[in-house]
Amino acid sequence: QVTLVESGGGLVQPGGSLRLSCAASGPTDSAKVMGWLRQAPGKAHEFVAAINGADGTIYPTDPSRKGRFIISRPDAKNTVYLQMNDLKSEDTAVYYCKAHNTVTGFMSTSADVGYWGQGTQVTVSS
Repeated sequence: QVTLVESGGGLVQPGGSLRLSCAASGPTDSAKVMGWLRQAPGKAHEFVAAINGADGTIYPTDPSRKGRFIISRPDAKNTVYLQMNDLKSEDTAVYYCKAHNTVTGFMSTSADVGYWGQGTQVTVSS
């Protein structure tokens, strides 16, 4: 069982920055693809970004977030980061770290697919 522990959420003003971290432990051979999804109030889960530790492939964020959200996984280790800059009110959501052995499995929003962190709240408000 892979365990994911997130940190770094909080309250930030519009235009501010936050960095989320997610550390994986356990049989991390099952966590080749790591990244983030988010869920805003009353909305479905939304893919944010992911990175494949096996080959460094980045599955990029939505164009509306391009240049603002940067995912990294230094040395393909078991920690993934999401640097979020120029945050907007519409970025307010619970951000979930997720891991799966394949990108297809990662993209599933089913709670039964892959390993999920507990979620960290990001609130962008003045």
